[in-house]
Amino acid sequence: MAGPSASMNELEFALLTEEKKIARNTPIVTSVHPLQIVDEEIPMTEHDIPLTAIITPDEIIETKSPLKRPKGIYWKMLPPEKIEAIPVLQKRTKQD
Repeated sequence: MAGPSASMNELEFALLTEEKKIARNTPIVTSVHPLQIVDEEIPMTEHDIPLTAIITPDEIIETKSPLKRPKGIYWKMLPPEKIEAIPVLQKRTKQD
């Protein structure tokens, strides 16, 4: 998780996973507009987070992803400038 194009959500998920604040059975849910829902496979990378459910204004859609959740921060995928721009990442690299 948390590669070069990682969103803040992915970084937060990675940090919380490493701190054992998110368990394997913790639901991962997002809200979307109904127009954002597609009935086709969306390409995912190793740092993308598979969802448990999608919520629209009118329904809750449970998802079943065969993909595994990221295990934490994938440091080798993070560019140095991203680490330098985010204080919590700077602190973690100094601790290791």
